[in-house]
Amino acid sequence: MTKLGQWLCGLALLGSAWAALALAPPGLRPPAPYRQALLPLPVYLLVAFGCYSLATVGYRLATFNDCEEAAAELQEHIGAARADLRRRGLRF
Repeated sequence: MTKLGQWLCGLALLGSAWAALALAPPGLRPPAPYRQALLPLPVYLLVAFGCYSLATVGYRLATFNDCEEAAAELQEHIGAARADLRRRGLRF
């Protein structure tokens, strides 16, 4: 199973559990304090997921490794391309 499938199965499981508790018939409803915390739960989870995603992207960006060898090779290719274009008559 792919990671997307795992996430979708988990979201479906959590969503169905939330719907069963939040939309329960009047005789099976949880007490008022639990219900007040349960109704905005999807919004809280969405905000928490956004914060986690932002923190993950920030951390990965901060620990991004430089590739000095690849940068030097790319500069060589750029120099060779410029020399070839100059030889063909293009001015920079």
